[in-house]
Amino acid sequence: MVCGVVHLSTKRLFLLSNILSRFLVCDKMSLTTQSAFRVPLHCKARQTPYPVGGVKRFPVPDDKVPWEVDWLEYKPIEFTTDHVLSKPVWADPDLSKNSKNKLKFNEIDGKVNRRSHMGKYRLQDSLPQNPCGRTGMEGRGTLGKWGPNHAADPIVTRWKRSTNSDKVKHSDGKNILQFVAIKRKDSGLWAIPGGMVDAGDTVSATLKREFGEEAMNSLEATGKEKKALEKEVAKLFRHGIEVYRGYVDDPRNTDNAWMETVAVNFHDDTGKSVGKFTLHAGDDAADVHWTDIGSDLSLYASHISFIEKVATRLEAHW
Repeated sequence: MVCGVVHLSTKRLFLLSNILSRFLVCDKMSLTTQSAFRVPLHCKARQTPYPVGGVKRFPVPDDKVPWEVDWLEYKPIEFTTDHVLSKPVWADPDLSKNSKNKLKFNEIDGKVNRRSHMGKYRLQDSLPQNPCGRTGMEGRGTLGKWGPNHAADPIVTRWKRSTNSDKVKHSDGKNILQFVAIKRKDSGLWAIPGGMVDAGDTVSATLKREFGEEAMNSLEATGKEKKALEKEVAKLFRHGIEVYRGYVDDPRNTDNAWMETVAVNFHDDTGKSVGKFTLHAGDDAADVHWTDIGSDLSLYASHISFIEKVATRLEAHW
């Protein structure tokens, strides 16, 4: 009987391992234990059509995602938006077969960081390959950089409080946490107010800038308001805790260009710092508000997994 139980458990573990291996195609991207069982890590990057232009991706089944799997029939669509091809200052040059442009991948290239948080990525025909596998599309899509496109996501949180300033508890007995969420103009989805790390810029500077521009509309604040806002943001942002660094399952990803991020939690425990400010959407945000954190949230890209990490760290309701 004991042997039978052991055999059954081993069989279940084997089946579970096979099921998970179909989705967890990027081993270094372990978001959280719970999320790993709930969220495929390379799914939104294969969604079709592409978010811009209505271009349909070449369909990639789960078992054909890894580059290590031979797939002679794979013929991905090549797509880069006209805006990126128009050579804005933030975009890389064209790297077509006849191009003389050369970029230094897997290293710092001038002011541009072309290193991946996931480690060294492979090149195919002088073009970088997505470390999490096939997406059904070549080119850059809407992304400006070949290879990793680095972003920073500030997760600003506070405790939900009653009119008496008492922490509000969920029915599970845990305190309810809130975070600043913005509604993206491009997709209409709710997200963390992050943004791209500019060439030569630091992650910490990007975190502060993007939060101010997208969640607190510092671009339109008066001189006095902006100084007070920047003072509180700077104070809070000195004490951030990094919760994730790596690949993002983003619908904009392609075989040759993909999103990576550093997600940092800035928690206003008393609610008397940034938590007291009125939020105003700005820049790329259509709306912004404090949002209750829970497992029923539906967020852009991999953001739900970052939020879960924060809730777990602060022992809040999830």
